[in-house]
Amino acid sequence: MRHEWPATYLDGQTAVRHPATVRLMGQGLEVVTAQGWTRLWPYAEIRQTQGFYAGEEVRLERGGVLPEIVVVSAPEFLASLHAVAPALGGALRDPAGRPSRIRLVVLAAVGVVALGGALYLWGIPAVAAVLASRVPVGWEERLGRTTVEHLAPAELRCVDPRRQQAIDAIVARLAAAEPGPYEFRVIVVNRREVNALSAPGGYIVVFRGLLERTRSPEELAGVLSHEMQHVLKRHATRALIQHVSTGLLLAAVTGDAMGPLAYGAQSAQVLGQLQYSRRAEAEADALGMKMLLAAKVDPAGAIRFFEALTEGEKQPRSVLRYLSTHPGTSDRIERLREEAARAPGPPAPLLPGVDWDDIKRLCEASFPR
Repeated sequence: MRHEWPATYLDGQTAVRHPATVRLMGQGLEVVTAQGWTRLWPYAEIRQTQGFYAGEEVRLERGGVLPEIVVVSAPEFLASLHAVAPALGGALRDPAGRPSRIRLVVLAAVGVVALGGALYLWGIPAVAAVLASRVPVGWEERLGRTTVEHLAPAELRCVDPRRQQAIDAIVARLAAAEPGPYEFRVIVVNRREVNALSAPGGYIVVFRGLLERTRSPEELAGVLSHEMQHVLKRHATRALIQHVSTGLLLAAVTGDAMGPLAYGAQSAQVLGQLQYSRRAEAEADALGMKMLLAAKVDPAGAIRFFEALTEGEKQPRSVLRYLSTHPGTSDRIERLREEAARAPGPPAPLLPGVDWDDIKRLCEASFPR
């Protein structure tokens, strides 16, 4: 039985891929990079996120939202790992154990996807776009749920039913203006960054830093309508199918119900660093503003929020990062004003009588300063 395998190591902090050697030890994996770094991964802390299908490289991870990663190209690696640590049989799945019918389907799909470098570079985005528009909502919801479990773990979620109810009321009003197949869920996490992002299936994650930056429910509604449009247009679903791995693409091709559940950590990492195309952002902006107008929400709130983020010459790094993932801000504000000018009538109050400064303290209930 072989105990040493060539591999690639990523430290979870940078995108640098380090050549490494993985050794199968009694209590865990020993990862030694070409630079001489050594890491010991206890078997109990390892999870498998790729390598469930025949011919697919094995990807192992350790850690939280930005985990360490080891990639081993040799498919025989899992068999040796199971021999050294048989107790991991349920946690690490060897594709050799899958039913032959599924294996043949996957091998055929791999052959189609891997028709050469050109097809990979230009074909995958096109296939992802087609699949994203056709996968069932239930498949998306599973992908979104498992992604958010890693991106916003329970220990970081801000839980206060009374204040959460106010945020849910904003979402309900926006959703009623444009009925769709998704049940939208907003999760607020205790992170100081000014950021918000959407995941497939109706999940929206709002960071504490962004919520506390808003000055009215209308300002938050502007952010939420933008993220809801990313969901409705399936921008996140398309991006994950395209960027996460061939395995997730194959899961979408074959309709594998368990496929989305296997890629939660990797999907969370991609979403956390994702920058949508300018076209997708502009589309979410325009349709988000139309959603605000249809819901009779004052569009000035959305415009004020982005104007406030750009005021002053020096901004916190978290604000700059949020702005960098969206279209050019001055042009964006001008386009929002043009869309807002098309309002069919006067807006109706959003959350009348609610103390917004109190709602913004949602996270303080779970995480006092």
